[in-house]
Amino acid sequence: MKRLLSGIKPSGDLNIGGYGGALRQYVNLKHDYEAYFFVPDFHAVTVYQDPRKLHQRTRDIAALYIASGIDPRKATIFLQSQVPAHAELGWLLETQAHFGELKRMTQFKEKSDGKDTVSSALFAYPVLMAADVLLYQATHVPVGDDQKQHLELTRDVAERFNNRFGSTFIIPEPIIQDIGSRVMGLDDPSKKMSKSNPNKNSCVHMMDSPEDIRRKFSKAVTDSEGEVRHDWEQKPAVSNLIEIYSVFSEEDISVIEKRYNGQGYGTFKKELAEVVIEKLLPIQEKFHQIVDSSELDRILIDGAQRAAQTASRTLLAAKKAMGFVTF
Repeated sequence: MKRLLSGIKPSGDLNIGGYGGALRQYVNLKHDYEAYFFVPDFHAVTVYQDPRKLHQRTRDIAALYIASGIDPRKATIFLQSQVPAHAELGWLLETQAHFGELKRMTQFKEKSDGKDTVSSALFAYPVLMAADVLLYQATHVPVGDDQKQHLELTRDVAERFNNRFGSTFIIPEPIIQDIGSRVMGLDDPSKKMSKSNPNKNSCVHMMDSPEDIRRKFSKAVTDSEGEVRHDWEQKPAVSNLIEIYSVFSEEDISVIEKRYNGQGYGTFKKELAEVVIEKLLPIQEKFHQIVDSSELDRILIDGAQRAAQTASRTLLAAKKAMGFVTF
């Protein structure tokens, strides 16, 4: 069976971009793959994290997986930090990655730009990402626009390792969805929706109240045409809103365009808010039931044990291939 691996970093409050680009896709793909969904908490600490917030946000992401519809009896849900093989294989793969490759990573350039000091972990973490994927012999990895480069590095490192030490890793293929892979800010469609935007109306969070969601969409920028039409070149702000509508309603863009033909933006934005609220309310309810429960503890302990069994086999094979003494 094909195997899927993906995760959401617990470095902030998840917004609806995380639903469109990740959670929704996870739920839709879960029946077609043997699925591993993890919380990459090691990746979060490439920049400073308040320990209490990191602890809670890690639980939050795990709970959102379940609240969004992932069944832990059918998919393995676990925390990266609970499976030591991630760090160990990450180090082994550091020996196969090149300095120039890491230096070219776009996210490193963006996150380090203008900073006096940058942790070495921020520079090297794409190799740990490669280890995350390769440990589970994943055949497929869902990626958004901003992660394509990292998966390309994973493939390059895996092929280099296989060529040097013998066939050890499966070379993963990307899964790239057309709609929802990158949700943009409600105030600026040229920038990804982000918690770091100082304009609080630019970002709709998964835990926002209905009142906040309605207010934020009512303030979303559009254009002067008044036509609900999907055209990223000419109408990026409206196209972004249409894609959000499509993600949360599961309707084709052509259906949405036809429905709001001639109605203007006011009605469209009001009904978009209600579509998002209708999807988020049951997720929020389930989230609050499970996030601080012993049930979540049990799911994560079981998931880590299952993940470790798979990961340890791959790690042992890699160590043997490289010539380490193993027993």
